[in-house]
Amino acid sequence: MKNNKRLNDRLRQEIEQALTEASRLEEKALFARYEATAEGFSTLQAEELLEDKGTNTIAQEAPRPWAVRLLLAFANSFNFVLMAVAAVSFVTEVWLVSPESRSWATVLIIVALILVSGLLQFFQEEKSDGAARRLKEMVSSNTSVLRDGRFQEIPMAQLVPGDVVSLSAGDMIPADLRVLTAKDLFISQAALTGESEPVEKFSEAPDQEHSFMEIPNIAFMGTNVISGAATALVAGTGDNTYFGTIAHSLAGQRAATSFEKGIADVSRVLLRLMLLMVPIILVVNGVTKKDWLGALLFAMSVAVGITPQLLPVIMTSTLAKGALAMSKHKTIVKNLPAIQTFGAMDVLCTDKTGTLTEDRIVLERYLDIHGNEDQRILRHAYLNSYFQTGLKNLIDLAIIERSNRQGAEQWRQEYTKEDEIPFDFNRRRMSVVLRDGTGKRQLITKGAVEEMLDICAFTEYQGEVTPLTLEHRERVLALSDSLNEQGLRVLAIAQKNHVSDVETFGVADESEMVLIGFVGFLDPPKESAKKALAALSEHGVRAIVLTGDNEKVARTVCRHLNMQVDRYLMGDDVAAMTDEALSASLDEVNLYAKLSPAQKSRVVRLLQQKGHTVGYMGDGINDAPALRQADIGISVDSAVDIAKESADIILLEKSLMVLEQGVLEGRQTFGNLVKYIKMAVSGNFGNMFSVLIASVALPFLPMLPIQILAQNLLYDFSQMAIPFDRMDPQYILHPRKWDARDIQRFMYCLGPVSSLMDILTFVVLYFVFGFNTPEKAVFFQTGWFMMGLLSQTLVVHQIRTAGLPFTQSRASAALTVSTFAVGILALVIPYTFIGTALDMHPVSFTFFPWLLALMLLYFALVQVVKNWYIRRYGNWI
Repeated sequence: MKNNKRLNDRLRQEIEQALTEASRLEEKALFARYEATAEGFSTLQAEELLEDKGTNTIAQEAPRPWAVRLLLAFANSFNFVLMAVAAVSFVTEVWLVSPESRSWATVLIIVALILVSGLLQFFQEEKSDGAARRLKEMVSSNTSVLRDGRFQEIPMAQLVPGDVVSLSAGDMIPADLRVLTAKDLFISQAALTGESEPVEKFSEAPDQEHSFMEIPNIAFMGTNVISGAATALVAGTGDNTYFGTIAHSLAGQRAATSFEKGIADVSRVLLRLMLLMVPIILVVNGVTKKDWLGALLFAMSVAVGITPQLLPVIMTSTLAKGALAMSKHKTIVKNLPAIQTFGAMDVLCTDKTGTLTEDRIVLERYLDIHGNEDQRILRHAYLNSYFQTGLKNLIDLAIIERSNRQGAEQWRQEYTKEDEIPFDFNRRRMSVVLRDGTGKRQLITKGAVEEMLDICAFTEYQGEVTPLTLEHRERVLALSDSLNEQGLRVLAIAQKNHVSDVETFGVADESEMVLIGFVGFLDPPKESAKKALAALSEHGVRAIVLTGDNEKVARTVCRHLNMQVDRYLMGDDVAAMTDEALSASLDEVNLYAKLSPAQKSRVVRLLQQKGHTVGYMGDGINDAPALRQADIGISVDSAVDIAKESADIILLEKSLMVLEQGVLEGRQTFGNLVKYIKMAVSGNFGNMFSVLIASVALPFLPMLPIQILAQNLLYDFSQMAIPFDRMDPQYILHPRKWDARDIQRFMYCLGPVSSLMDILTFVVLYFVFGFNTPEKAVFFQTGWFMMGLLSQTLVVHQIRTAGLPFTQSRASAALTVSTFAVGILALVIPYTFIGTALDMHPVSFTFFPWLLALMLLYFALVQVVKNWYIRRYGNWI
């Protein structure tokens, strides 16, 4: 896995270097480098190159056959234990015994449990596909390419390096391209970089250094043309594209989640316990009872008792219930364990654009040069945006939308357009020339503040025009910087009434202008984002923003969301830091800006290495690696396909408050799972010691194998309602993680209490009632069956809560009914035909007062241990 990552990093570096070099070449040298011509390839040449270079597709992992996926659904530690027990039971209870003595009960029951849990897991996982298998759906299937001297539509997969392609508005960029010619070419790179604004691309080689994603004559595969037209040379195809390196980063096995690690830890604890105790029980009973086959059957039955047979079933049903609950909040859970991980999450890393924000530009301010709101500024900005014929980008659309609410229809009816001076990258401004009803002409210009100041000689305030002095200039720049600090994208507005009487206007006419004010734009936070992040913080989840956008905009969004940003780091800072230095920054930095996809994933990975359970929320291609690296990936329905496929959870509604619901549901789910595991392992651990002691002290088996199996099945049946139980309110206030040491500690503390009560039960049965000979073994076994099942079932109500059962905390109706029903069965079965089938015999009713006394003593001891445990370790479940 590490080798694959290193190879992919090396490939990414090679691609960045190759495209950077291509961006600097003059056209003649560029064609020579790719052994191409401006007339394009012939069909024959293209076919030869296609065979040599390969298709323009992203290599994907071959999907596993359904049969393999089905087998993998059964591949967990508990199922392996049950399979081993079933195999031994088959040999000892079916194969090696006479036909009349054969019993299939144990084998069939265990096989049924394995089948149910595995099939539930298989059918749930089949609902989601691999992220890499869907990458190619991001790219349009056809593209216009110069072949045989003319442009023609061909499948995108048939592009080869050196091809000349034609682009127009709406096209997806089919490969990594070097732009040859461009006219008003604006490309949206938001899915790759997180930048909400489209960027303009040019054909000229850059005259200064640019960061890789900002090279002005390179277009990247997977981005799309917003406006304009261009021709471009194919510089990289398929896996040898920047887009392709993202696909490679998604290949291979996904990082294990905290849920999967926790289950593995619990499995190891139980397996070690089984490997230690079961052989001892086998040897002790074989030596003392002189019946090695019976001892083997008994030891294997104890092994079944140690294993929480229904954990796979209860685990899957609990997670499925959580997924169903989330679906009511318009949330799709693609990966069942993600429900639990939601509750364990203590850090939420999130992209900004489209997740915390609306992913749309809104005109926020229109101000005169002194910072006062002035509708005249809005009017001039509207006239400029409305009458221009070039790209109406998000800024123009925001101006028009806001103006339409202020009577813009009347404004435009007063003017006709004479000419325009289009936007270009060097000037960073555009102008329109308008004529009003009186015949007066006016030049209106909007653009970047510093470039606008270069063409202005005057300023206007409250109708008075004065020369633009150095003092005015400094005040204007200070106001612009102040707005930038608020996260607003600022454009200056200027106009000129004394326009030359010519038909065609040019850049030279943009001079001696009057600066009248500013317009400021914001990508607003989602209305629910502030409440959602506050709710997460109250529940112990820290938010960290990882964005490809600039730091000023990101800081403003953070302020709007009441996020503390005392310090931030940029992508260049992150690139220069070692893992150790970056890891040290994670505790105090809540904002990382201008990050690449790999850098986002790196931050998530380092947070995980510090012991955090990390969620990541994003909606762009640039978020896919981080979504896959995180313990839980969260995306939105409007996200690009690859982000949705990389995520575990998809939010279908705009409100982010569903995040709080997910966290609470996750903690509820986690708590119910831990309840079952702690109940099962502590009770079984105690029973195992009880069995060991009884095996040494008694001249007969303390319980028959079939009775142990029946007891365990009835107990597990009573726990089937655990998914429907509720957690105490204080439990869900904080993140909850798997802790195998805590489970082991719980087992060692509470198990001996169960064992002590079993020993007291043995004493009562052996000495008080005289069930102390092989002939009376059936009465002893029946009495212990009743006490064991009754106590193990009803003590659930004490274990499920840190408070007092029935008074401070009540179980759900379903769990109450199931446990009391099984408790009644424990008392009734010995007096029915079922008891007879299980080789039991009714005991005297005089045993019942003793049974009640033992139960009350057991509950009292458990409460004492619980109180001590909470004081000592600070938690219970």
